[in-house]
Amino acid sequence: MIKVNNKKAVVTLSAKSFRANKTRNIIAVIAIALTTILFTSIFTMGIGTVESLQKATMRQAGGDGHAMLKYLTQEQFDAVKDNSAIKEIALDMALCDSVDNEALLKRHAEFWYNDVIGLKLAFIELKVGHLPKKENEVIADSKTLELLGVPLELGAPVRLELNIRGETIPRDFVLCGWWESDPAFNVGQVFASRAYVDAHLDELQCSYYHDYSMTGAISAYIMFPNSTNLQEKLDKLLTESGFSSIETDPTYVASNVNWSYLSTNFGLDTGTILGLGCGLLLIVFTGYLIIYNIFQISIVRDIRFYGLLKTIGTTASQLRRIIRRQALLLSAVGIPIGLFLGFFSGKALVPLLMDNSSYAGSAVSVSPNPLIFIGSALFALITVFISTLKPGRMAGKVSPIEAVRYTESDVPKGGRKKRVSGARMGRMALSNVGRNKKRTILVVISLSLSIVLFNTVITLSGSIDMDKFLSKFSDTDFLIAHADYFNNDFYGAENELSEQMISTVEALDGFEKGGRLYGGRENMFFAENSADTGSINKTEEGYIYSAVYGLERLPMERLELIDGEIDLKKLLSGNYILEGVHLDDNGRVEMETAHYQVGDTVVLHNWRATDPSKPDEQTDTSHTFTVLGHVAIKTYTNSDRSYWGYTFYLPAEIYKTLVDVPAVMSYAFNVADPQESAAETFLKEYTSSVEPLMNYESKATTASSFGGMRSTVLLVGGALGGIIGLIGILNFINAVLTSIVARKKEFAMLQSVGMTKRQLKKMLCYEGTYYAGLSGLCALVLGLVISQVVVRSICTQLWFLSYRMVVWPLLVAVPVLLLLGVAVPLVLYGITDRQSIVERLREAE
Repeated sequence: MIKVNNKKAVVTLSAKSFRANKTRNIIAVIAIALTTILFTSIFTMGIGTVESLQKATMRQAGGDGHAMLKYLTQEQFDAVKDNSAIKEIALDMALCDSVDNEALLKRHAEFWYNDVIGLKLAFIELKVGHLPKKENEVIADSKTLELLGVPLELGAPVRLELNIRGETIPRDFVLCGWWESDPAFNVGQVFASRAYVDAHLDELQCSYYHDYSMTGAISAYIMFPNSTNLQEKLDKLLTESGFSSIETDPTYVASNVNWSYLSTNFGLDTGTILGLGCGLLLIVFTGYLIIYNIFQISIVRDIRFYGLLKTIGTTASQLRRIIRRQALLLSAVGIPIGLFLGFFSGKALVPLLMDNSSYAGSAVSVSPNPLIFIGSALFALITVFISTLKPGRMAGKVSPIEAVRYTESDVPKGGRKKRVSGARMGRMALSNVGRNKKRTILVVISLSLSIVLFNTVITLSGSIDMDKFLSKFSDTDFLIAHADYFNNDFYGAENELSEQMISTVEALDGFEKGGRLYGGRENMFFAENSADTGSINKTEEGYIYSAVYGLERLPMERLELIDGEIDLKKLLSGNYILEGVHLDDNGRVEMETAHYQVGDTVVLHNWRATDPSKPDEQTDTSHTFTVLGHVAIKTYTNSDRSYWGYTFYLPAEIYKTLVDVPAVMSYAFNVADPQESAAETFLKEYTSSVEPLMNYESKATTASSFGGMRSTVLLVGGALGGIIGLIGILNFINAVLTSIVARKKEFAMLQSVGMTKRQLKKMLCYEGTYYAGLSGLCALVLGLVISQVVVRSICTQLWFLSYRMVVWPLLVAVPVLLLLGVAVPLVLYGITDRQSIVERLREAE
């Protein structure tokens, strides 16, 4: 065969065919743009949320460094700083053990010297002023200054009560700059100058490994060239600098990788990969449905054109190239539009996702990451390419004779023609819908998908269980305690809940029932003869540190039993005890954290004063119990909010006989529903003005985040469902429009033998109604199957979900679809009915 350079002819034919299909082009561009919007908005939400969460966790972690060396002396820092593996290193020195101003009790503050790199990695960007230079100059965050009563004015006096190795030293400074507090970092920060460090070098010698004092300890934040293999890089750095990461070695230096970097703690399990893969496949399939249908219908409509091209020597490969070229031209228009709109729609949704997470209030970061646009454009192009494969093959396979004779109503060989009894419009419409079963199936599926997705979103939203959600954070209406307790720093009698506040709340209108929870590290217990021989939390005698709590009646009743029994009569005998078992993040019991079986004997030790007049003279006292049952440890309700390997629960009456000074850790209580709001208002004012050292949590504040979570699910899922719905409607419009255009001659012939325009419109309305009815039926079946199989499975995996089947979106969608089925054909027929019957009959094939 003689090769002919006909590329120019192919390009010309493709361009002319492209210009001749204006309606198809518009619909295809919209479809490609919508598909790209789907990809781009999802990629933007995913990458933007990850980016924002990582920034927020970096702020919570205290810095942007890849890794940190802790409790260094100046000599140790100097030994590390010049290592060639380090891109940047920051010197951050703690200038005291704590800042003990009473005004900072509910929001602790730290006093540091950070060099320029350290301030940058800690995200310190001054709003007003300059970095401290003189010995008495400091900078601080706005919230800390507000609590200290310092006006936001340069030169304002700042007095700090510094705890330096157990001694409180007041020092006066002047404010030389400040910045807006970061909501994600709930710790106050005050920074001094290098001149201050030089002036107090004697007290700023690191002695952490001798007395655990933070004063003078250097934290070195390290930036490597990139964030891959951080632990490996850190270990190598320590070794090359002459240090060890093994605690028992004399050259040990404490270190850790920054946990906020997702590369250090983020892994994709099989379930996550499958979920993400299915999501992307759903979008690809949704885009495929309409783009394929557009080109398939276009090929059918122009089948004679392709047949004539084959009669003059155009090959199947050239025909496929013509179609691919048209698809690329349409993509060149639709994809950029989709990228632009998708990025900004996804960017608008990221703050909503963040506001309803545990990082609410954090700064949102959604940078125009090239991966968003490259990934979205690539997936959109793949979708377009896949969608044009079959239509291209269809155009390439058609023979010239078949093409000239082809009409849409042709039945393939071996097929059976349906007999139509009479000229009833409904039967004719049903026959027309069945002409092209593939097209009908694609239109029905694309319309159904949006309804199914919407129903899935509503079902997930409705399955968010408020009782489950609240039970993790609140067993009762209110929980009151010392402010330190809510900062995970409850110790004992020195920061216990005041009896004055308990008496006050018990006198509130609507007060129903309350109970104290006792605990504290002052009254430490130790477990004996445990099977956990590898535990490092042991005393010299081999006893293991344990948390023991005493509960009054209400909190005891709120314990969640795992096995055994909670028999109050037995517990009050003083011979029995309950062991606490940890739960995972989804509320599932981790029985491996239990150290005893029901019926086992537990021996606990604590230090007691043998003579009340001599409290400093204490002896080791043992107590023997039998494990009566296992109960769930609820971090926010029945513990001191610290992690203990061993946890036990006793009635308050027994607990108080085992310790010298019982300390009230917290007090849980309920009020009548009508008085809840008034009690909330009272507690807020009381803890602000009457007893500012006390604080509270309530079920109402927890419930507000629950509502936000539900709104986020609805909003994001609804937005995606809306886009898929638009694609489905567009597919339906395209199917009806191209059907009307392709059948113009057929309609003219029907009208020429007596069919009225009204009857023709009625037939089209019937066709649309059949499409709508089939779509509604398909959505109902698919929706119920996905709800039962997929959503129910998700609900079993997430602790705050309880599956509730929802069907009303499926039922509501049916009349909407029927309305579309009638309206779309009428409107489109009115737009296309411009020629007379004679003109349509004479139209060249």
